[in-house]
Amino acid sequence: MAVAPSKEQLIAARRRMVETQLRARGIVDERVLAAFVDVPRERFVPPDQADRAFNDSPLPIGYEQTISQPYIVAYMVEHLAVAPDHRVLDVGAGSGYQTAILAELCSHVYAMERLAELAVRAERTLAELGVANVTLAVGDGSTGWPDHAPYDRIIAGAAGPDVPNEWLDQLADNGRIVAPVGPMGMQEVVLVEKRGPKVLRRSLCGVRFVKLLGQSAWRR
Repeated sequence: MAVAPSKEQLIAARRRMVETQLRARGIVDERVLAAFVDVPRERFVPPDQADRAFNDSPLPIGYEQTISQPYIVAYMVEHLAVAPDHRVLDVGAGSGYQTAILAELCSHVYAMERLAELAVRAERTLAELGVANVTLAVGDGSTGWPDHAPYDRIIAGAAGPDVPNEWLDQLADNGRIVAPVGPMGMQEVVLVEKRGPKVLRRSLCGVRFVKLLGQSAWRR
């Protein structure tokens, strides 16, 4: 029978992940790097994937969804440029890993997940870890969450055809959106900045995410 790794071994594994997969590839924000050491990624993967928790790849979390590759999460979060006083909308919370990373960096995270089963699991894991600055709901994140708008930052863990207009409407002035957009196999992460009446946009990198389903995204 395999012996479960100790707390010290898990922390060491997270530090190796940060050094070899994140810092070595150009992630430089020390707050982001520290969050990836502090948040136990192993708690956000299914038990049968625990021995692969720190792999340099996405992992299945059930219901045809995935937990993203550590580097891609770090890359997107770093470009989000989260400050301690920010309020962040996290669309497509999945298992809650990115939500937990964001909670380390900002004042409050409002997280939405379309699948109730994943939302329940994420909420339970976050509660067990004592993460108190997250409000999580089951719903269609493609239309945002107007009840708590405006948001300083918006990030998505699934790819829609484009950035929904609702997200722009719910974004505060000088706010940022980082999200993957495009059809399967042809996606890119985009950074959108709202500066008064102007909306600035640039492409960051090519990616492959699961589809964002919803009223203002893909219908199926």
